[in-house]
Amino acid sequence: MPYHALELTLTRSLTTAELQQTARTMPLAANHDATRVMTVVRAKTPGKALSRLRHQVDGRLPLDAITTHYPDADGQVLLNVSLPPAAHSALRAAADGAGQTPRVFLQLAVHRALVQHARDEADRLDQAVQRLLECTTAPQLMAALGRALSRTPGASQC
Repeated sequence: MPYHALELTLTRSLTTAELQQTARTMPLAANHDATRVMTVVRAKTPGKALSRLRHQVDGRLPLDAITTHYPDADGQVLLNVSLPPAAHSALRAAADGAGQTPRVFLQLAVHRALVQHARDEADRLDQAVQRLLECTTAPQLMAALGRALSRTPGASQC
């Protein structure tokens, strides 16, 4: 049975005691402020790994969401969330109104939001470049961009 890398997003930072207690039951790697934790779970499929981990840690950690760290065979990163009853009822009603299951409705809503975010980000970058080109030439801008990238490879400033 394969192992699946999973990321837990937490609603608050884990205390040292919570982190140590959980680390006794599974391998963990926490980020700098212990609001995100990585682990591996043995299961036949990524979906079963998400469910197994949810069952194992639900109620013991301030859990917000669990995601697969790597895309599945279809190129999708899987998301496991537990909604409060009111949110679940609202999701079910909206899904029923759209003639979809809550899972499909949420999947499509997240996909639409990600596509919109990508469009908004591309527009923001296009506008920033246009503002820069009002004050400089394209060769000057390219040279400045090259210098900036050589100093901070892969670093995001926003």
